Amino acid sequence: MRRGVGQTPVVGPVYLAEIAPASVRGLCTCVFTGFVYLGIVLAYFTNYGCQIHLGDTTHNRWLVPTSLHIMFAGIIFILTFFQFESPRFLVKQGKIEEATTTMAHLRHLSVDHEYVTREIYNIQAAHHEELEASKGATWFGKVKELFLVPSNLYRLYLSTMVQFLSQWSGAGSITLYAPDLFKILGITGQNESLLVTAVFGVVKLTAAILCALFLVDVIGRKRALLTGITLQAVAMIYVAGFLTHVPLLGVDESFVLPENLLGVSRGAIAMIYISGFGWALGWNSMQYLLTAELFPLRVRALATSWAMTLHFANQYGNSRAVPNMLLSTDAGGISPMGTFWSFAAITIIGGVWVWFFVPETAGRSLESMDRLFELPWYRIGLHGNADAEERDIVHNEKQEAAEGVQGAAVHAEKREV
Repeated sequence: MRRGVGQTPVVGPVYLAEIAPASVRGLCTCVFTGFVYLGIVLAYFTNYGCQIHLGDTTHNRWLVPTSLHIMFAGIIFILTFFQFESPRFLVKQGKIEEATTTMAHLRHLSVDHEYVTREIYNIQAAHHEELEASKGATWFGKVKELFLVPSNLYRLYLSTMVQFLSQWSGAGSITLYAPDLFKILGITGQNESLLVTAVFGVVKLTAAILCALFLVDVIGRKRALLTGITLQAVAMIYVAGFLTHVPLLGVDESFVLPENLLGVSRGAIAMIYISGFGWALGWNSMQYLLTAELFPLRVRALATSWAMTLHFANQYGNSRAVPNMLLSTDAGGISPMGTFWSFAAITIIGGVWVWFFVPETAGRSLESMDRLFELPWYRIGLHGNADAEERDIVHNEKQEAAEGVQGAAVHAEKREV
């Protein structure tokens, strides 16, 4: 099962990014994130329903939630037989006719339509440039290309930092330990805790849908990411401030929250919801989308595998660290207060890093992504997009001139015939 789960965040976003038009690539890739949250919502409400309707002594308490894995894995398995291969992968394999047919089917156009022929031409041109640059290197050559080519190394740096900063901003561990964290903030009772957690999942699903439909391709990846980080940072600071004001909360089990602080406690719970909204809007959507669309075709699968390995490594490390972090200082932890202050600090650092180092990729074809990374590394985040647009103009003029010369030659040949 772990092998299947590990492959999913690599194959899914890459496939969606490769088959989607540039104008809606963010929407299509964020659909993956949305369905992740749909699964989380189903899991939360399944646990809540089992808690209410099934007894504590029956095996069905764990059999029912576990059966969801089998059901959805079966659906995915069946649907893969009806799936088309990525045209970019087919071009890479030299199957140009099949790639053209697939592209036409995906775009609902004829195989000789100008859009289809231009798209396949651009994919071929980009692939030939990559082959010329790498000269048919082996797998080890691809690894060297990933780490030794400056533009690829910067993209690798971006995908690495995205995984590190997103996971250690704390929102992922809040999802995992939501019932326990809600109890720390004042929620009492197992049923109430599970219900509040289930609503938390609905909030994150809603944020993912809003991001996919209205933000990521409209205002751009960078602005959507900064908006989500800002919401997350404000929420973390509020919760950390509340726990600083009531330092015994979550540390001393005998401590009872005073009635005059119940409103502030509810505010902290609301801020956890806002944090989840910001996480789904920002880091969680972008950690899949940016990784899938940044890299050249030749090293895209390898780079995405690297990024997702870091994703699960940091997710595992954070999930193991947070329970110990929540312990009191006497027990070797940093207390709930210290935990949320650390989350707030990492979130703010992440926002500053995004502002200075992450370029805007919205509306750009995968084949033109290289032009974002031709500036010195310290200028890419703030000036890469403007420079790439100027290079796009020059590239398009050269391409139109080449097509004009080719068209004139074909016309001359027809006249001679």
